[in-house]
Amino acid sequence: MVERSRVGATPLEEISDAFLTRLAVEEGLSPRTIEAYAGDLRHLRTHLANHGVDHVADIKSQDLSRFASYLNDRGMAATSRARVLVSVRRLLRYARERREIVADPFEGIQSPKRPRTLPRILRLEETVALIDAARSDDPLGLRDVAMLEILYGAGLRASELVELPIEAIDFRGLLLRVVGKGKKERIVPMGEVAANALDEYMKRGRPLLLADRDDRGHVVFLTRRGKGMTRQNFFLRIRQHAQKAGIERDRVSPHVLRHAFATDLLEGGADLRAIQSMLGHADLSTTEIYTHVSRSKLRQTVESRHPRGSGANR
Repeated sequence: MVERSRVGATPLEEISDAFLTRLAVEEGLSPRTIEAYAGDLRHLRTHLANHGVDHVADIKSQDLSRFASYLNDRGMAATSRARVLVSVRRLLRYARERREIVADPFEGIQSPKRPRTLPRILRLEETVALIDAARSDDPLGLRDVAMLEILYGAGLRASELVELPIEAIDFRGLLLRVVGKGKKERIVPMGEVAANALDEYMKRGRPLLLADRDDRGHVVFLTRRGKGMTRQNFFLRIRQHAQKAGIERDRVSPHVLRHAFATDLLEGGADLRAIQSMLGHADLSTTEIYTHVSRSKLRQTVESRHPRGSGANR
């Protein structure tokens, strides 16, 4: 939630509030993201206040270096420190746009390197087993199969999936109109298998879940009570299906199926830019991690299948 202007607020608090309002109103960031920015900036203001700084124009490079060291000394992980410093950098950029500062005091300060961890993925046969475990003729089974097929067949984020409106579906063109991060809209193709599963749910599953209730929400995926699905509900359903399929529950999540979609596309020869567009990544470097996944899987193949591999049969 965006912080409201407060009586007696310091100049640094006032510009922080204005910055958060801009993120919410102009950039359309989610309340959760706004709250993360707000928390990061509270860390900064508290630290600077302890050193007598309460105006953005008074922030010096040494203040920010000391703040970065303070975050490190608190034992904060590199990823968390990097996120906080990104929030601070964006605040200072906003201050420059408003001409409250001239030079950027952040210049020359190195952000901690974030460890690039490879995303968890499922093997193709595991993905198929997961979907088969959800398969049944009751409305919930039809719904879950459709949701899993779309995650794997279109690469949506969990939030995009549960918030998908009926009018976003184009069965004729096999397309979905998705509103992603920052309210950015993109058109995503879905595979024929996913489209068939979705069509089956819309015809035989959703009407039974809706029953005689008013269809006020117009979201595609409904709970047993006819309300829109939540990410938490879907997450729990996936874990149940994973257990039934004999897959470790901790290895499965909606995001893992999104990763499987991207990895399998890349290994099938898809262009990285096309995958970036379908996933809705703003930066190609985010998509490039899947090239590392493919290399990792290639290495495993060489080690297990090649005559000179460590696990090859002799």
